[in-house]
Amino acid sequence: MQANAKTQMTKATWLWDTPLIRASAADIVQFCKSNEINVIYLQINRDIQASDYASFIRLARGNGIEVHALDGRTTWGFTANRRSIDRSFDWLALYQSNVAADERFSGIHVDIEPYALPYWDKTGSDFVAQWQGNVRYIVQRAKDLRLPIAADIPFWLSGFMTPDGKETLSRWMMRHYGAVTILAYRDSAQGISNMAAAELTEAADLNIPATVGVETVHSLEGANITFFEEGRARMNEQLDEAASLLAEHGTFAGLAIHDYKAWRAMED
Repeated sequence: MQANAKTQMTKATWLWDTPLIRASAADIVQFCKSNEINVIYLQINRDIQASDYASFIRLARGNGIEVHALDGRTTWGFTANRRSIDRSFDWLALYQSNVAADERFSGIHVDIEPYALPYWDKTGSDFVAQWQGNVRYIVQRAKDLRLPIAADIPFWLSGFMTPDGKETLSRWMMRHYGAVTILAYRDSAQGISNMAAAELTEAADLNIPATVGVETVHSLEGANITFFEEGRARMNEQLDEAASLLAEHGTFAGLAIHDYKAWRAMED
């Protein structure tokens, strides 16, 4: 899917607290519909019954909302943890094969942040190479399921090169996934645009659709990181303005709000 004048813009949210779909499915879908969400990234939780996923996805689809299987851990960046990747994809493969067409996930969304681990080292190690190897593996598993896959990447990943020095790490990730969400966590339209600009330029050059993610969860990293303090009205105003600024990038595909639970709890 390419982002252009004829393509519907994505407005997405992450839903990590999967047990909510058991008792609050209608409420979640209504909130998302009221806020023009058309994609939900829903965490895979193997403790949740397949029937709960099926009924939620069916309800969401009936309201024009796609549901993508969300998973990923910091440890997914390391070769030794492929069993964890396989457990997730094996569950997804079994689920997809046992439910009706309107109860299936429409895509896969991964969030892998090995750089968040205390022993991560961007130089003098093979950590990046291990991450790249797992990305290739994950992308192939998605192809086997015939599902599109996208990944979260931080805005600063364009500041690092691949081990062979041929391209930025963000560009490499875009080429392999085929779609990304750029995490440009700032609480103003201009700040969001500034943070996302370098990677959106890369995405446009590669003709890769890229959504831009913003934060609503309370953060200790600084007052300008999240919309937690500003509230929904101010966030909506800034997101409208940000969308206009970001539209100059040819494959800008929309916005994603992290995450449903924190967003829902925000003051109007």
